[in-house]
Amino acid sequence: MTEQRKSWLTLAAIFLLLLVLATLRPLAVPDEGRYGEMGRWMLYSGDWLTPRLNGIPFFHKPPYLYWLEAVSLATLGVNAWALRLVPALHAGLMLLAMYASARRFASESIARRAVWMLGSSLSFLLGGQYVNHDMLVAAWIGVAIWCFALAFMHADRPQANLARWGFVACALGVLSKGLIGVALPGLVLLVWLLWTRQLKKVLYLPWGSGLALFAVIALPWFWFAERQFPGMLDYMFGTQQVRRFSATSFNNGQPWWFYGPCLVVLLFPWVFFAINQAVAQLKRSQAATNLIASAWRALCWIWVLAIIGFFSIPSSKIIGYALPVMPPLALLAAMGWDDAMARLRLAARARGRWFAALCLASLGIAVAANMAAADYTRKYGAQDVAQALQAAGAQASDTVYLLGDYAYDLPFYRQASTPMLVIQDWPALRKLDGDDWQHELLDGAGFDAQAARVLQAPEVLAQAGKQAGVWVVAGRDTPLDGFVRVFKGRAWSLYRPQAANGSAPEGPKPAE
Repeated sequence: MTEQRKSWLTLAAIFLLLLVLATLRPLAVPDEGRYGEMGRWMLYSGDWLTPRLNGIPFFHKPPYLYWLEAVSLATLGVNAWALRLVPALHAGLMLLAMYASARRFASESIARRAVWMLGSSLSFLLGGQYVNHDMLVAAWIGVAIWCFALAFMHADRPQANLARWGFVACALGVLSKGLIGVALPGLVLLVWLLWTRQLKKVLYLPWGSGLALFAVIALPWFWFAERQFPGMLDYMFGTQQVRRFSATSFNNGQPWWFYGPCLVVLLFPWVFFAINQAVAQLKRSQAATNLIASAWRALCWIWVLAIIGFFSIPSSKIIGYALPVMPPLALLAAMGWDDAMARLRLAARARGRWFAALCLASLGIAVAANMAAADYTRKYGAQDVAQALQAAGAQASDTVYLLGDYAYDLPFYRQASTPMLVIQDWPALRKLDGDDWQHELLDGAGFDAQAARVLQAPEVLAQAGKQAGVWVVAGRDTPLDGFVRVFKGRAWSLYRPQAANGSAPEGPKPAE
């Protein structure tokens, strides 16, 4: 078997494992429930322009994820695995782009080793199947950087077709998660070109055709959405990106060093070999350094440091923001492996056994983490309530009142055809600043007054108790006058009007 064939089999096996793991968890809340339901609603409603959460416009992110989810659900049916196929395909793209690029300047064995390191990590096997925007934008950021870097290293002038693919990747990155899809590749490449004294090559990029491709792919949705919902661009870019980057009032506030431990967790244990690569490189004399290899190592380190430095500035930090640096970090670890083994003076057979053992350990950690995440998710999700609704004879068009917190995954699991009526003291909440689910809905309600009717005051429950086809989902131990609890789940309880209870079929047993 050739070395290249071994690499392709490795890629296929790792991707297959990712797809299998993606079948083993219910939707995590809030992210997977929120973003998965938005894709389902887009398919059900036929409105491919406006991302909606419970029928209300949701302009935190562009719609690329939801478009692909809707296509996947239409093809494979409404289920969690169809949703997870979207980030999984982008994780596979990230892995493939790293492998194909590494082969251009490193050996086949190093490229395959990097595939094993990234592919066995939590960043790939868990992050690669998590339904949100992070893996999508990380993959396109990676493709953009690899394409442009390969174009610049081609000759005295950039290779035009590779550069054009870089522009396409930036456009898809913008459609995935906004400005960072173009800003982060630009930041990494600018610093790298300055470091390697190649900046003048920028003048010879195919700017005309490249920008045209970027505009055709990235801009139409923003134009149409702003035209239908004036102020959308200011909200998406001004509030959700620029002000979120600079303000301290948003959720997930973390210290500046937050991403250091994140890198260890996401690429354990391989991250330590990347550190070893840096130490070994510093010990080598400059005279003995291969300039081409040095340029690629510099790209990898600049890629890691620039993006982690960028995301360390804002107060709000999320572990998924570190995903874009996983490919260069894995490649650095693959290059640092030989230095570490040489220092330990291990024979080739012993090196192989150690590498296999670490791969198995890394895979075991990822599988265990996936199972633990499944157990944790079941405690807080609403899948059991959706099953109880079905067992009690509820229809997809029945009215569901939601009291207390927000059950992000409930509409997806019951395949609702109408939004939930969400009960809160909305006038009081409008007077408060916040970065929570209530303000997600309030912000979107400002774009569509008709859709905002799903935001109801507590007083409506008295009238709801006299109507047929009405259900109330509330916190697990919430008392509710005028209604009878028909199911008590792990996190939620299901009620129906007391007058209708006599005809209610018996639901599933409570999940204690």
